[in-house]
Amino acid sequence: MNVRRSSAVLAAVAAAVVVGSAAAPAAVADSAKPSPSTAPLPSGLYGKGDPKADGVFRQSYALLAQDTAGVKPAAKAVDWLTGQQCASGGFAAFRADVSEPCDAKTPVDSNSTASAVQALAALGGQDKTVKKAMSWLKSVQNQDGGWGYNPGLKSDANSTSLVIGALAATGEKPASTKSQDGKSPLDALAKLAMDCGKDGGAFGLADFKTGKLSPNADATAAGVLGGLGQGLVVKPGAKQDSAPKCAKATDFGQATVNGTGYLLKTLAEDDHLTSTLPGSEDQPDYGNTADAVVALAAAGQQEQAKKSADWLAKNAADWAEKSGSPAAWSQLVFAAHAAGLDPRDFGGTDLVKALNATGPAPQADAGSADSDKKKDSDDDGVSVWWIVGVGLVFGCGIGFLISGRNKKNKL
Repeated sequence: MNVRRSSAVLAAVAAAVVVGSAAAPAAVADSAKPSPSTAPLPSGLYGKGDPKADGVFRQSYALLAQDTAGVKPAAKAVDWLTGQQCASGGFAAFRADVSEPCDAKTPVDSNSTASAVQALAALGGQDKTVKKAMSWLKSVQNQDGGWGYNPGLKSDANSTSLVIGALAATGEKPASTKSQDGKSPLDALAKLAMDCGKDGGAFGLADFKTGKLSPNADATAAGVLGGLGQGLVVKPGAKQDSAPKCAKATDFGQATVNGTGYLLKTLAEDDHLTSTLPGSEDQPDYGNTADAVVALAAAGQQEQAKKSADWLAKNAADWAEKSGSPAAWSQLVFAAHAAGLDPRDFGGTDLVKALNATGPAPQADAGSADSDKKKDSDDDGVSVWWIVGVGLVFGCGIGFLISGRNKKNKL
């Protein structure tokens, strides 16, 4: 989602990279090393901004969005991501020098790790990397069943939902992934749900100083998605014709229902969310609106999901372009996919082409116009050469058409 992080991280980290309307996951920089902002960026990395706060996060989003749209990413882009993994299995936001082993000061986090798992599991051929990452995630599960941004932080809906997505991507059931206290991530989500009435059944985000939960739309989108056991790329749920009724959340199921109702009510007037950042309260929140589209589609609320996706299609291209982040384009790809819209013609914008342009050229793009032209050309060539009896042309274009999986693993 726009940013999967707890309020503790928002308050603790002064340096942050802005992705749309929220700060991206931040890591503590090692002052003894050259700043990535002045060093050349790795050729396999997506995005041109300083990666120290969100490198793994944005790379994972980009690779997953490409796979969702039928794009086979560049091998060096996948290698860059796998090369960021620590020996423990966890991922930090960015490691400038991967030849240096991770140590106790390396800020590995659940968000970077879970997003990397979702991307690499979708791409395939990275079983060892994925397995180690999942082992690390389970090793830092909180006793309440959830996850915070960094190990030791209190569970939050955003981080817990991202890990649930990783569990789903690897074929594991969230309800069966339990802490030593016998609590699952679904139990943690239920505890993060707020009351009906003034809180509207939202999932809460904790204040850093007081720990008090406050209703939060993005935490709610995360909670709904996690409660439904889905990741960033969703399968729309069975269509629901009416808005759910809010009731006391005694378990994660009712909490998910309540959160869905909160999102519907919040989006009903303008079809988009507004920013809650200081000084930006009247500005549209494009990234979190995209998150809400994904969550509502998963919950079977296709009507509002499509309305909000249509609003994004009319308004969000400039936001993604100005952000300069592949994560922004990726969020829109996820929203278009969830709402049943074409990411290659999203309000006249080709989201996939824009995403591809932020990093190394992909190995293949089955949905691009250039690919269609090449395929037609190859087909014509086969027919001509077949007539003259050159059988070797049987393989012409086959390497392009077959979507193989990159099995390199730099650990």
